[in-house]
Amino acid sequence: MGFWRFLCCLLLVLTTEASHAISDRAATEQVAAQLLASVDSVSPGSEIYLGVNQKIIPHWHTYWSNPGDSGLATTISWKLPEGASASDILWPIPGRISLGTITNYGYSNEVTLLSKITVPTTVLVGSQFTVEATVDWLVCNEECIPQQVELSLSLPVVTSARPASSGSPLIQQALAQLPVTSPWPASVDAATGELNLHIGISEAQAKNIKDIWFYPADWGVIAQNADQPKQITASAISLKLKTGEVPLKPNQPLKGVLVVTEQTPEGVIATGFNLELTPTTPATEKAPEIGFVSALLLALVGGLILNLMPCVFPVLSLKALSLVRHADHAPEEVRLQGWVYTAGVLVSFSLLAAILVILKAGGAQIGWGFQFQSPLFVILVAYLMFVVGLNLSSVFVIGGSIAGVGSSLADRKGYSGSFFTGVLATIAATPCTAPFMAAALGYALSQPSAKLFAIFLSLGFGLALPYLLLANWPRLQSWLPRPGAWMEVTKQAFAFPMYATAAWLVWVLAQQAGPNAVIIALVGMVALSFAAWLYNTTRNASPRTERVGTIAALAIVVAIIFTSYRGLETYATANLANESSSEQKNWEAYTPARLESLLAEGKPVFLNFTASWCISCLVNERVALSNSTVVNAFSANKITYLKGDWTKRDAEITAILTKFGRSGVPLYVFYPAGKNSKPIKLPQLLTPDIVLSTITTQQ
Repeated sequence: MGFWRFLCCLLLVLTTEASHAISDRAATEQVAAQLLASVDSVSPGSEIYLGVNQKIIPHWHTYWSNPGDSGLATTISWKLPEGASASDILWPIPGRISLGTITNYGYSNEVTLLSKITVPTTVLVGSQFTVEATVDWLVCNEECIPQQVELSLSLPVVTSARPASSGSPLIQQALAQLPVTSPWPASVDAATGELNLHIGISEAQAKNIKDIWFYPADWGVIAQNADQPKQITASAISLKLKTGEVPLKPNQPLKGVLVVTEQTPEGVIATGFNLELTPTTPATEKAPEIGFVSALLLALVGGLILNLMPCVFPVLSLKALSLVRHADHAPEEVRLQGWVYTAGVLVSFSLLAAILVILKAGGAQIGWGFQFQSPLFVILVAYLMFVVGLNLSSVFVIGGSIAGVGSSLADRKGYSGSFFTGVLATIAATPCTAPFMAAALGYALSQPSAKLFAIFLSLGFGLALPYLLLANWPRLQSWLPRPGAWMEVTKQAFAFPMYATAAWLVWVLAQQAGPNAVIIALVGMVALSFAAWLYNTTRNASPRTERVGTIAALAIVVAIIFTSYRGLETYATANLANESSSEQKNWEAYTPARLESLLAEGKPVFLNFTASWCISCLVNERVALSNSTVVNAFSANKITYLKGDWTKRDAEITAILTKFGRSGVPLYVFYPAGKNSKPIKLPQLLTPDIVLSTITTQQ
């Protein structure tokens, strides 16, 4: 009798379970997962919620859609009946998990990740609606472990006439944790290095707030580990958000969830509000508090002072020297020379403004002197300054057919020389800044195109103004010294500021593209010297030899430009890669063969198994393993530092983790010197003292 009673009870239980939502469960050591439904049965064409409930053991956590400084968001891959569809994960409001300077966004204890499922109209009543989910998450404490489970759930298909059932209560709890639309007006404005988020909460409401925090939807928009100081006024509460590594682009909205924790009669309740706000002023481009007219005047004064900067002064001086030499020319011609020079400056500034407008429209964040961010532009300007210096040193004299191009600054009689001198002065001026320029340019870059053009032209007019005054005011010309032999000496002396400018630009190039770019520039300058000498020495030969000399010199110049372009392209890329790994240059990539070889030789080895999503790994590397004392100790004790990156699955690293009884990273192991030395496993949280005491006491 007892057996039949047990069998009946078992059948009753199974029957009861079959009539409700069926969930499948899976568990790891850290997380117990369960697939839930908002209903016990589905009908054709209906929409339901499915949820993956995670119960996480104490001190461990999983991650939100934006995990913060490290970590990986949980993913769910659905396998649904034909015609059914699933939404992206509906993320409940997250919490902050901080360790040292690292801050992550995620979930501790328990969370349910929802997805909205659409049931197709073609599903047959009486059949089973079966779904399968492959769920991947990263669970972290002091170590991080990527995990995956498979879940499945079957729900009976019934007619739509049947009343909808309630399903799992955990789904309702999860729905209550989803962010909602903000009931308060909100705005954000950008300032240098920060965003100011304003929420229209009254002062009385603000008094009940225990905590308020903005969680950005996009990584890097704000600094995750920075405080968000708040300011309460009578009509709003404002948060200062420190700009992160990937600041907002112009017109890019700030998206995320504002979590407000309030003290209510029912207790402390946290509510999330979705925000998507376009800054009232573009990021990093807040206009200084000056007006348009003030900006025009500041630009004019700044351009005027720019003539005194080391980058421009030699060019202006050479043009003044030209004015002295041509003092006997007709006043009308001299005045026209001044206006042509001014036109060269203004055309060049207009071109700069046009390029800025085009690049800004494309979303680029650029400013004054942006072209010097290009190694190719820097080397070309260095070549130009060097050639101008050669010309001033009388290594060569360019004929009238080449229209100056800035090289025959003082000697050319034609108006083209004045025009291109203005172009050269603009090129030389762009890496320099003068007082009053910063405010004017900062204002200009945040204004519409017409105002930007006007301010740039005002700046250019200020740059051209001294020579324009000299050319148009005979009384000023009378103050200039009389022509004489001193002019040739002065002209040659002005060659050296040009050489100095070229040398400085080569130094700039070295910072941009690395030391190998220097040899490209120097070889190019030697070749330019040869081309200039070849050109000049064939000037008084036969017409055929002169043509050959000109063509050969031009061929050398073209070859220099092509070779420099290809060389910089190669070395700039390599330099960028080296810079990105510069902080890691004291380690080698881990391979079992390399470790075996070092141990066979009896050499000390330090092993670091890490991953880019591992929070404690990043903290340990910043705090302990990059510490200069530790780095020097590794070098002094001739310890080979091997690093294994487990960001992606790696069977060899998994094997050694298992060997040391670990299922995740970080793992730090030190092998002292000597064959058959016993490995020492270090703690998962390191300090410089822990590392130093381990490697010094065991040597």
